Amino acid sequence: MKKEIIINVTKEETKAAVLENGQLMEVYLERAFDVRLAGNIYKGRVENVLPGMQAAFVNIGLERNAFLHVDDVHKSPIHPDIEEKGKKLPIQNLLQEGQEILVQVVKEPLGTKGARVTTQITLPGRYTVLFPNMDCLGVSRRIHRERERERLKAIGEEIRIPGIGLIIRTAAEGIDKEGLRKDVLALYAMWQEILEKAAKTSAPALLHREVELVSWVLRDLFSEDVERIVINDPKTYKKALKILEVIGPHLKTRVVLHEADLWSEFGLEQEINRALRPKVWLKNGGYLVIEETEALTVIDVNTGKYTGSKNFAETAFHTNMEAVKEIARQLRLRNLGGIIIIDFIDMESPEHKNEVLKHLEKELEKDKTQTFVLGLTQLGLVELTRKKVRPSLSSILERPCPYCEGKGKILSEETVSLKACQEIKDLARKTQAPALLVEAHPSVAALLIGSGGSRLRELEQDTGKQIIVKGMENLHMEEVHVRSLHDQKEIATLSAPVKVGEILEVKVEDAHASNPEDGIARVHGYVIDVENGRAFVGETIPVEITKVYRTYARARVLKENE
Repeated sequence: MKKEIIINVTKEETKAAVLENGQLMEVYLERAFDVRLAGNIYKGRVENVLPGMQAAFVNIGLERNAFLHVDDVHKSPIHPDIEEKGKKLPIQNLLQEGQEILVQVVKEPLGTKGARVTTQITLPGRYTVLFPNMDCLGVSRRIHRERERERLKAIGEEIRIPGIGLIIRTAAEGIDKEGLRKDVLALYAMWQEILEKAAKTSAPALLHREVELVSWVLRDLFSEDVERIVINDPKTYKKALKILEVIGPHLKTRVVLHEADLWSEFGLEQEINRALRPKVWLKNGGYLVIEETEALTVIDVNTGKYTGSKNFAETAFHTNMEAVKEIARQLRLRNLGGIIIIDFIDMESPEHKNEVLKHLEKELEKDKTQTFVLGLTQLGLVELTRKKVRPSLSSILERPCPYCEGKGKILSEETVSLKACQEIKDLARKTQAPALLVEAHPSVAALLIGSGGSRLRELEQDTGKQIIVKGMENLHMEEVHVRSLHDQKEIATLSAPVKVGEILEVKVEDAHASNPEDGIARVHGYVIDVENGRAFVGETIPVEITKVYRTYARARVLKENE
């Protein structure tokens, strides 16, 4: 498998993408105005202890207090006796308001929620992870060769610092004892600096900041299976080489400087745009629908255009099998976390169900983020959980629509036109003005006017007022403005803003709905039907007004010599 990392740096933003066989798999973003917090270590002050939630809120100097659950209060020098007779003590026995504690951010603030923190500090290095408050030794489960695991464990026993936990990372595979020892000593020195700073500082205070994106990519993602890293910025390129001189000199030759807009060159912008859409097409014609909610993410698998060749059981099985690979990719690409429910197409065969689950678990093994498949529910849904550390791609790049307020839908033209009719009637009853002006989106205005002006005439009969309807392209579909008109001159001008024989420059907006060869233009919301104007859609052309009606005018296109 060909694996590449693309790093595109601008003044405002640093973007990193992981590609596998040319396909975008993961995206990481860091913006100048939005600093990443996960991994930061703070000296915090306990503001509230809530026994009912078995949690505490800790002031770490951010806009919102951080959330600390009792399960994240670990045995440490601060709390040496968290467990009593095999039972975990309640939060009120562990923390008191006003108490100062060391915490690390494990989850970024999301929406209205503050950061989630833990007292279990972890310091990741290139090859190892230090656990200052634990006494343990472990080797990454991603290292499968038993002999290599035993070798690394033996080295770990020799180099670990007594009383401090040590985990040997996947990247340590094949690394000698001296390389691992340097990594451990560097992390231990960092921990001593943090403790010294904590002793001299009052809460709330930042004691240690997690490395910025490029350094993090080099430390955590740039492993032996990555063929190359392409960087667009010379300054960042030199920085990367300097970092690799310390953590992996043999990898320096795989770093390439290519001064260009890498996001455009590799077509990544289009891929990310597709990752923001709910529907994802599969190669065989099936598709996924992915919906994020605050509580969980739901993924629905559909056969779509794929009809199979044998029977429905085989069609469902093959669609589900293809969906598995794309689901695993989308989890990584969109960085979906928390509870995830997958509604596969129903399968009656137990063999097919087991095969799909095994295939899913195998694909998820490629994901560095911790993921657990919990199996099938009684309704045939697959449940899984994926550790939520960073915000999802959607929450970084998008915000709820201010028009639909996150519903994902707006009112139909018919509904808006009915509401507008009621608003017109209400105002007509209240005002003494002889006329009303209605401004709405063109598609709503067309419904208010009706075929041949029939609906407009009915409204005028019902209200006893002259009603002037204008279609305005700049208005939102749900936006309608209704106001009284008292001045006769203004009423006359708005009723027919053009005259027969008048020559105008107009922009042809679209083809006419009922006369396909004609084009539609507007003057202050007043419709101009341009004969044979369809050929000029999108262009600004000279026309002559030939006829003027109540709700529209007709015009002809002027030739160059006229």
